[in-house]
Amino acid sequence: MPNADERLRILKLIEDGQVNAEEGAQLIDALGESRERSRPTPSRTLRVRVTNLATRRQTINVTIPVSLVEVGLKLGARLAPRVANANPNDILRALESGATGRIFELQDLNENERIEIFVE
Repeated sequence: MPNADERLRILKLIEDGQVNAEEGAQLIDALGESRERSRPTPSRTLRVRVTNLATRRQTINVTIPVSLVEVGLKLGARLAPRVANANPNDILRALESGATGRIFELQDLNENERIEIFVE
């Protein structure tokens, strides 16, 4: 949201007839949007954890920066074809929505493993 000084400047432009009310509203909206985009986002990570169901020991525990998730999903599909059945778009949508916590879980009874993906 624009600060009070920015809003007053836009209102003054409207008052002076340099912009109409609709244009002024668009300027205020644009300032608010640019502030939202320029805010630093906290560094988020995606954690992939594979646990052996019999021993309850973690066999894989990998952390990936969210900025590299798309590459990680492609690499993961090659390295773990059984996870490739999961829809990577679901994971990407969860990231875009700002979800945190566990966003995916699969129990592979053939391999006796549980695969979990978390956003932290």
